[in-house]
Amino acid sequence: MMSLFDDEQIMRTYEKDIKRETLMEKAALMLKKGKINIDEINEYFPELLECDIKELEAEVMQLA
Repeated sequence: MMSLFDDEQIMRTYEKDIKRETLMEKAALMLKKGKINIDEINEYFPELLECDIKELEAEVMQLA
């Protein structure tokens, strides 16, 4: 029973990670195309954490 719980927890964590990565990719694409700016990420992608936004900001600054 314990391994079943562990497997379920692992799958939920994996799904959250995939969703976060997808949102990060979409936000990065919108930033690169000039559709949004850094300050608007939280508005359009409220699921992203502050650390995610800082990571995107660093990525965009490297491209500039």
